[in-house]
Amino acid sequence: MVEQQEASEDAVMTRIGQAIMLLHGGDREEARNRFGALWSELGADGDALHRCTLAHYMADTQDDPGDELAWDLRALTAAEALRTAEGPGGGDGPGAAGGGGGGPGAEHRDTPAVRAFYPSLHLNLAADYLKLQRPDSARVHLQRARAAAESLADDGYGGGVRAAIDRLELRLREQ
Repeated sequence: MVEQQEASEDAVMTRIGQAIMLLHGGDREEARNRFGALWSELGADGDALHRCTLAHYMADTQDDPGDELAWDLRALTAAEALRTAEGPGGGDGPGAAGGGGGGPGAEHRDTPAVRAFYPSLHLNLAADYLKLQRPDSARVHLQRARAAAESLADDGYGGGVRAAIDRLELRLREQ
């Protein structure tokens, strides 16, 4: 039963990855359709990592800035669920996450991969708020993105996120 569940979860990430490839290939509408179908399958109680990943990319398929903001907020909510999920036996710390208990997402709780989501999540929210002409809210999330970026590695991803934070900060100064 556990193997079947793990294979099923891997299949969900594979499907999310396929939709991401469509998005990056320029087929936003098909990516949006696939993300929407997956979101319906996952439901509000689905695995928090799946919901976070899916919502994070679903936001990029939206034409309306308000819809984009709504999806980015869903991604942040799912990330917070990952951060606060309790491991077996209750809140025994980050090492407690594992099989058996803790609810959806407990196995992903407070891992480096989860922490790496936060700079990008807050950066996207800052950009959303800027598009919606809410610079004060944009600044709040840009500060959170910069603070969260301290946990990123000095690699291509980390450098790219930091550069995007710097670019958005310049745009905000012009407001």
